[in-house]
Order: sequence, then structure tokens, then C-alpha cells
Amino acid sequence: MYCPATMLPVSAVCGGIYRAATRALRTRKIHQCRHLSSGDGVLQAGLADADTIFALSSGHGRYGVAVVRISGPAATTALRSMVGLRKHLPPPRTAMLRSITDPHSKEILDRGLVLWFPAPHSFTGEDSAEFHIHGGPAVITAVLQALGSVPGMRPAEAGEFTRRAFHAGKLDLTEVEGLGDLIHAETEAQRRQALRQMSGDLARLYQNWSHRLKRCLAHVEAFIDFSEDELIEEGVLEQVDISVHDLQAEIGQHLKDERRGERLRSGVHVVIAGATNAGKSSLLNTLCQRPAAIVSPIAGTTRDVVETALDIGGFPVLLSDTAGLRESPDLVEQEGVRRARERVQQADLTLLVVDSTLLPSEEHQASALLLNHLRSVLSSQENTETGMCLLVLNKTDLLPEAQREKLNRGLRGVSGLPPVCLISCQTNEGLKDFLTLLQSSIKSMCGDPLSGAPTLTQARHRAHLQQCVASLAQYGRYRDYDLALAAEGIRLALTGLGRITGRVGAEEILDIIFKDFCIGK
Repeated sequence: MYCPATMLPVSAVCGGIYRAATRALRTRKIHQCRHLSSGDGVLQAGLADADTIFALSSGHGRYGVAVVRISGPAATTALRSMVGLRKHLPPPRTAMLRSITDPHSKEILDRGLVLWFPAPHSFTGEDSAEFHIHGGPAVITAVLQALGSVPGMRPAEAGEFTRRAFHAGKLDLTEVEGLGDLIHAETEAQRRQALRQMSGDLARLYQNWSHRLKRCLAHVEAFIDFSEDELIEEGVLEQVDISVHDLQAEIGQHLKDERRGERLRSGVHVVIAGATNAGKSSLLNTLCQRPAAIVSPIAGTTRDVVETALDIGGFPVLLSDTAGLRESPDLVEQEGVRRARERVQQADLTLLVVDSTLLPSEEHQASALLLNHLRSVLSSQENTETGMCLLVLNKTDLLPEAQREKLNRGLRGVSGLPPVCLISCQTNEGLKDFLTLLQSSIKSMCGDPLSGAPTLTQARHRAHLQQCVASLAQYGRYRDYDLALAAEGIRLALTGLGRITGRVGAEEILDIIFKDFCIGK
């Protein structure tokens, strides 16, 4: 029996209707994930904001030029009422020198540059304008008050311009985060990494993975819905198997980055540790080039953690001086020692400072003593690996030159010992070589932000990618037993990527189904 409308068997038509209904139920979840909750809250798109916002974009203080930014449908109203442009707006993206007036009293507030950015060719995707005015507090206050009196305009909330850019599709979440990192970058390496992320390198990597996952999901969905009618080409699932396996490998490799991007973003945590009176505070002051910590010949002077931020070779470093490690009946000093050991456990790099005058003159005895001291200070054996610890032998100015050379030769290449540096904080002897080694160690931890694939910069990226890998493993487990559950694994992986970029939609899945498969051919 055939359906007169389609000339197909009735059973096939009924089956197709049923499968279409089940597909709609499966894809409904993806519709609900179009704007997903991120680690910072729930991102909801909806309709464009009706309000027009304005804010001082150049920061507060006294300076030559201040920039006031406007975005929204009333931006044209603000231009017409405050810069005397009744008939024609300024040419797009062209600076014009105009008098800026109060829209009600017509009093001239300042004379400055005016720029017009019509939608959608603006940062937010909306009609936008900028006033470049003089940076005195009175001028800024007068212009902001005048803008607030324009109907439909209000002061912007923190980050609202960037949020509107995200909702308009100008930026995805990784680019938004890169923009924030660029604003807060304090070192050259941080600037390079943030600029690369803001430029979309990380977004393009994740979008590529997302596109491949959408294709895999579309192929599996189509196989579930139409394979009984023999309308699907052969080898579809085998292609999906290969793609899923490749994606698992690529994402897994991406996760094996030793937190280089995160370290570069937040700073490498370097901890100075060692016994009392080894010269830890002197080393801190030498690196900071200022008296950041009290230095005294009395053992146990440092009781708490002293922290300072440094720029070493363009890389951000959070340097911590800690209490001397020893047994003490003093409760305050005991707490200082506990905090010191806790910081060593959390450190990216430990500088273990040793008083070189206390070392035996024999090389093998000195190396054995240092190995025991190393194990007592560091929390685990893996922390003694090269790059996780540097052994700093201080006070070498008090040693005879022959003994210094003997130590320098005898301790290099000893199995189990990290790189050894002989320095004197008193005379700065050996400091240049130590700084070179320290910078090299920090650079190897952070990597070159401009070379290779873009790295993870946020803990939330890592969490979502780990969820993505686990979801792809679900596909492999259920592929031969329950294809619907296997497809759900791909869908969850796609959702994990969508939580990073903030974008994923069901219509994209359906587009691929009908683009890649000639249904009914």
C-alpha cells in the first residue's frame, strides 16, 4: 500500500514521521543550549537591548585625552543633540573636530573629536559613537552628565560593551577573555598571549573541533533516522569512528600542556625555601632590588610569607620568601614553618637556598647532604626534576676560591640533584648566571606564547575539555550497543566545547544533515 502524497510505502512514511518526531525530541536539548552557562554565570542572548549605554572608556584620572563611548539606538540622538549635527551624521570612522554642548542649555562643554560607527560595523555591532575630549575631571563629569540627560541613555555596567559585542557575535567567550587578559597584562609575554587569544587563535581551534563534532553528530543522527530506508551512504559510522578517535587524540594532546598558558596568565609561583640563615630574604631583596624583607643574622627572623610580583625576562613571577625550615618550640615560628611547607607544595618552581659554608669539603659528602636536604624540603620526588627546583648555594664569598671551584665542578651532573647555582647575595657573584638559569626555567614552564598551537589559559577551559574527552569516550563504549546513547556522548562533547566559546545550536546540526545527505535520493 502506497501513500498518494509521496508514492512511498505507508510503512516507510509512518516510520519517517516517527523518526522525525524522535529527532525533534533529541535536538530540542541543543536548542536549549544555544547560550550556555559559563563559569562566570548564565549568558542569555534574546533581543537586542533597548537602552543606549555610555561610559568613560579611558580610565579615571587626570590626562590629556579622555574617551567617552556610546552604544545603542540613541547614539544618533546623542550626536545630533550634543555636537550640532542636525542633518547629516559624520562620515563613518572619520574623526571630526566639533564643539560638544549640553543638549538642554546649549552651553559648550568642551571641544574635541567625534567619531561615528554605524551598525553593524562597530565593536558592539550597534550604532556607536565616541567623544575624544580633554581629560580633566570637570570636563569628563560635565559630558557624562549631559549624556545621562539624553532620553533612552544610561551609564553602562561593568563589561557591558563587551557583553553586547558577544551577543552580537563580534566575539566569542575565548576572545572576550583574551580581551580582558590584554587589558590586565603586565608583562610582554602576557601581552603576546592575550593578544593572540583576543585575535581568535584559540577560538578558531575550538570552532574547528566544534564543526567536526557537529558533522559527526549529524551523521549519527541521520543514520539513526534514515538507515532503515537505505537512504544513507555506506561507511558513514566508520567515518564517524575515525573522526571521534582523532578528536579524542587532539583534545587530549591539547590538555597535556603542563598548564603553560595558565601559568603565564596568572604568574609563575616561585618559592624561596631553605633552612634558617641560609640567605633566603637576602635573595628576595636582591631579585626585587629593594629591601622587601627584613635581613638579620638572628635565625628565624622571617616568620610569615613575604610576596612580591616581578617581571623576569618578560614573564610574570610571584616570588615568595618563606620562614626557615627547622624544629622550634615557638608556636608562631611553627606556624611560619607550616605555611612555608604549604607554599613549597603549591609552587611551580622552588629555589632551595643553602648556606654553602656548612657543606662538607668532600664532593660526595656534600652531594649526599644536599640530596637528603632536598628530600626533606620538597613534598615529593617529582618536584626535584629539572625545571621544578633550582639549588642555590649562597654565601660563596666566604669560601676559598679553590673550594668554590671544587663545589662547582663536583655538584654538576650529580644524579638526583637539580641545577646548581653558586652565588653570593653580598657581592652579587654568580648572580648573572643564576638569573639566566632562572629565566630559562620560567620560560620553559610558560613556553613561547607566539609559537605552536594556542594554549589553555583558563581553568574553566580545562574542565570543559576534560568533560569533552570523557563524553567522546562514551561514544566508543555505546557505539555497538546503543547508537542513541553513543550520539548523546557526541552531543555532550559538543556542549562542553559550546560552554567554552558560548555558541552551539541545533539548527547547525540539521543544516549539516540536509547538506551532507541527499535524503530521498
